[in-house]
Amino acid sequence: MRRLNLGEADRILTVYSRDYGKIKVLAKGVRKPSSRKAGHVELFALVDMLIARGQSLDVLSQVDLIEPYLPLRSTLVHTTYAAHFIELLDAFTEDEDPSPPMFHLANRGLLWLTVTGDLRRTARYFELAFLDLAGYRPELFRCAVCQTTIKPQDQFYSPLAGGVICPVCAGKVARVRPISLKTLKVLRYMQTRDFDLVEQVGLGHTTHVECERLLHDTLVYYLERRLRSAAFLNRLRREQGHMGNQADGGSVPGEDAALSG
Repeated sequence: MRRLNLGEADRILTVYSRDYGKIKVLAKGVRKPSSRKAGHVELFALVDMLIARGQSLDVLSQVDLIEPYLPLRSTLVHTTYAAHFIELLDAFTEDEDPSPPMFHLANRGLLWLTVTGDLRRTARYFELAFLDLAGYRPELFRCAVCQTTIKPQDQFYSPLAGGVICPVCAGKVARVRPISLKTLKVLRYMQTRDFDLVEQVGLGHTTHVECERLLHDTLVYYLERRLRSAAFLNRLRREQGHMGNQADGGSVPGEDAALSG
């Protein structure tokens, strides 16, 4: 997850493990040119570690690379999306608090980034799944205030309330913003379908923007701070013009695919 250089040759690694959660490990000599461990402790990689208990820090004894996820280092945009996923994992988890479901979601998320045809859509899918596991699943089918079933029309959304709000209750909650019916359908579909099905859905630029804004508002609300990787990605888009439609994975301008639910 993170790396911190120590002395001339060592490095402190922060890793997320299936059985022990987020832990810090001392990798001795890993920065030496002759180190056999160096290529096995890259960021965004799945590895098998043998760790020895130490007095102040556990020590990395052996490491084997299982999956390097090389495409995540192929472009700066891929790397930034991977950093975004790991930033969420880091921010929402405590040290030495294991969560196998969170570990498996993070691993699947990195895999999805290597095969997806649309990085932005995959990021939104991961964010929804992550909020669900973290205990902050947005309510998208009933009004988060009065619990009435949401009608098929434009509605409102508030992170403070925990999801979609009907027009009748919209004036009762702070931080309310409109959500179009099209975007609501997209978020519902992502929340209730497997990745392979979501991968077949083409989204227009306007829906991409609205989904991203709503989910990032939700994440920032619970984190109580801004997302560094998301801010960096926005800067890349501004600097490279139409990068949002191209480098993010080729989102389709115009009408979105029709979705049920």
